[in-house]
Amino acid sequence: MKQPVQQRTLKTRARLLAAAEEVVQAQGFEALRVDQVVVRAGVAKGTFFAHFTDKDALMSQLIGARINAALDGIEARPTPRDVDQIVQALLPLMALLTRERYVFDVFLRHSGAALAEEIGPIAETIGRFQEVLERWLDGAPVRRDVSVAVLAEGIQAFLIQVIAMHFCALHSDIDMPTRLDPYLRAWLLPPA
Repeated sequence: MKQPVQQRTLKTRARLLAAAEEVVQAQGFEALRVDQVVVRAGVAKGTFFAHFTDKDALMSQLIGARINAALDGIEARPTPRDVDQIVQALLPLMALLTRERYVFDVFLRHSGAALAEEIGPIAETIGRFQEVLERWLDGAPVRRDVSVAVLAEGIQAFLIQVIAMHFCALHSDIDMPTRLDPYLRAWLLPPA
């Protein structure tokens, strides 16, 4: 049985996260260094590593929180009912994941639960995003020869592909919404 987390531990973790947020706001995600965080939080470096295994584990928390905030905004909007509206609804997520290449790299490394003891914040957002997409597709005029779960997984896969191509010098000539649109049309719409 897990022991309850002490209040002091929770406060220390919150100070570390707040300090990291300050550094990210001032310098960006990739520029953040553990030394900066511990100095701002007023804790020893060992304390940081008692809470986070490494910088990426901290980033998973910060980026996961931002993805959840983007999903909150996406869910607050009217349900998209066609491909154009779906692409427009995904713009905040695209903007977040392309803010810095480092953000996308951390997202990719932490988006699955493979070989992890527990599912992290970014992997949890993937599940939440899947649920949002399934709700969108449930009543939408999309193909019905596959489940909405499979259609939603395809949207996620195409979104990741488009973001990856955004960072590729060979394929960065087309903006992300323009690139995503034909993929989603081919994937979601029934054959004419």
